[in-house]
Amino acid sequence: MVERLYPVMRSITGPGVRESLTILKQLIPLDIHEVPSGSSVLDWTVPDEWHFKQAWIEDKTGNRIVDTAHSNLHVVNFSTPVDRELSLEELLPHLHTLPEQPSRIPYRTTYYSEQWGFCLSQQVLDSMQAGSYKVRIEAERKHGVLNYGEFYIPGERTDEILVSTHICHPQLANDNLSGMVLAAALADWIRKEKPTLSWRFVFVPGTIGAISWLARNRTSLSSIVGGLVITGLGDESPFNWKQTREGNHWIDRIVTQSLQTFAPEAHGTLPFGPYGYDERQYCSPGFKLPMGRLSRAVHGTFPEYHTSGDNLEFVTPAGLEQSLELLKKIVHTANNDLVYQNLSPYGEPQLGRRGLYSALGARTDPGALQMSFLWLLNQSDGQTPLSLIARKSGIPMPDLVDAAKLLLEHELLKPVCHGSSNPLSPESWGEVSAR
Repeated sequence: MVERLYPVMRSITGPGVRESLTILKQLIPLDIHEVPSGSSVLDWTVPDEWHFKQAWIEDKTGNRIVDTAHSNLHVVNFSTPVDRELSLEELLPHLHTLPEQPSRIPYRTTYYSEQWGFCLSQQVLDSMQAGSYKVRIEAERKHGVLNYGEFYIPGERTDEILVSTHICHPQLANDNLSGMVLAAALADWIRKEKPTLSWRFVFVPGTIGAISWLARNRTSLSSIVGGLVITGLGDESPFNWKQTREGNHWIDRIVTQSLQTFAPEAHGTLPFGPYGYDERQYCSPGFKLPMGRLSRAVHGTFPEYHTSGDNLEFVTPAGLEQSLELLKKIVHTANNDLVYQNLSPYGEPQLGRRGLYSALGARTDPGALQMSFLWLLNQSDGQTPLSLIARKSGIPMPDLVDAAKLLLEHELLKPVCHGSSNPLSPESWGEVSAR
């Protein structure tokens, strides 16, 4: 799917967005929404559509030294049309390179201004001789719509988790074809699992797409108990969780618990900051949604970022598969984070007469299961969710879930609510530290 989406010329609006959403619809039944050009969305205005055909720079011998037929990154995204003959001196202000990475093409945009330009490697620029060049960009901005995709999976509870991924970058495999494809693959898996929580997936153009979605849904956000912006999950570097605005929400605990069990030596935690991807829209003070961001390589910290180096070789099948398994673990942890009440709270209940010692004997590590029993019975006070018991005890959530099911069968526990509906103070959650 990444390979199929890679050649599509995407932008924040236009045919490339629609084509990409149509391809993703082969995995999940996305609803594709339209917001007309010129619409007011919060403090923004939806721009026109960008229709692009081709762009090139040709030298006096007729040789095309820059051509979008070779890379979509060669044109500054959302450029206005141009058909001129210019001297190299006149052309230079419209050329963008990466001198520190001379063989790579940068990614540049001009969404909200009437400009045009080309991106090329420093090596190609250095080879250009003084003289005249034919410059052509066949593109048009015209009234249309902004498109975004949405898919809702109802669960046993109306509390929902929002998963958002941006869909506007052309020919950048990690940022963000990895997020687009993994979001669709995860949604396809969840809809077959009968989840406890409801899950909503949105596929939006960066910034303006998230703002448009928020503007259209601002009165129906109260059911969102947590969320993830996902991007940059196709490489094989350590995982990174950027915390929610307050840093102590339920989703912070869920993702951190999942990372500690899935990749204990290969993850980090980043504090929230108002720069980055669409988490800054969802976490703006008017909305304050409990949203964080999950990625591997962090934007701006790796040389391939926003360059032609972010290609189909940088994203690997192994990286994608591992990220999908982590996302599934987060889903499992979130859905199973129940709050239990101990039904025999005065002293330890006698496990032997309930046959639970036989359950211990059937396990490869009966000591671990017994400790799960003891922690659950001690902490299940009708207020403490499994995720917090896992943090206190150091026992992985899946082990606690299995043990809780056994105690439930023997009428020693009963579920009273889901952990997401039991907000905890910063003092009870504690400080999440980076590894």
